[in-house]
Amino acid sequence: MISQAAIVHSGNVLMVKQKVQRGAVVWNFPGGGVEPNETPEQACTREVKEETGYTVEIQALLQKSPSKYTFLAGVKGGGLFIDRTLPENEDIFEAKWIALDDIDKFDSYTWPVINRILQRKRESEAQLQ
Repeated sequence: MISQAAIVHSGNVLMVKQKVQRGAVVWNFPGGGVEPNETPEQACTREVKEETGYTVEIQALLQKSPSKYTFLAGVKGGGLFIDRTLPENEDIFEAKWIALDDIDKFDSYTWPVINRILQRKRESEAQLQ
């Protein structure tokens, strides 16, 4: 089971450039495997901290499949830092904030989540009017 976070701040989403199991190097949401006796939410916050240096708070479940949870999360603290002492981070090349409208960075795995975030944003803005 994989647990990951779409972390949005000021029109940007935090992404990690990493080599994934299928062998490709892609921009992906920070996240990773759920360990025994760990909830998907706990795994998500742990993985984000390990991969990006940020402490996050889960805000909502965006997407769930039999093998993956994707949460919307907000930054609570920390700063951008990849812990290179962790062996599991050897496949991460970079982490950075990417504009939500920079569609070239999103692939068929990440775009549906980005699209859902943009839809939630539009709905929220419509309710304010």
